[in-house]
Amino acid sequence: MRKLSTILTVLWLAAVTTSAYAVQPDEIMADPGKEARARDLSRELRCMVCQNQSIDDSEAPLARDLRLLVRERIAAGDSNTQVIDFLVARYGEFVLLRPRFNPHTLVLWLLPPLALGGGGLALWVYSRRRSKFPGREDQGLLKLTAEEEARLERLIAKETSPEKPA
Repeated sequence: MRKLSTILTVLWLAAVTTSAYAVQPDEIMADPGKEARARDLSRELRCMVCQNQSIDDSEAPLARDLRLLVRERIAAGDSNTQVIDFLVARYGEFVLLRPRFNPHTLVLWLLPPLALGGGGLALWVYSRRRSKFPGREDQGLLKLTAEEEARLERLIAKETSPEKPA
């Protein structure tokens, strides 16, 4: 029982603890408000090395450079939008973890819902076609007519009858 409670405690602690960030102590700004803004912005920016992590989570040297650049722009008095615009102008839309909705990213935003809708439509058409054939059984096979069943029985009987030696 004691072992189980220890395991549950460890699992609970693992679940409630936040992930460790890659931000180094020398990067943290003195003003907590600006630091919070920098953290929020760095969670929205993609690490160009890791590509599926934010710069806040990445330990890559380029991510560190981007974090410092974000903090530098905030210290200079830029708004969040100005910082993001600066980084997009410098690195392109790829730097954003959630790209903006514009003509260049239209396919990126619309493809998942269109694929989901197309798949749903294909399943609906398939189910409608299956229900239009009244002679289908559960296995998806058509029922044979009495004439076809008799012919099949004759063929099976002919196949299984012992052949006369020559």
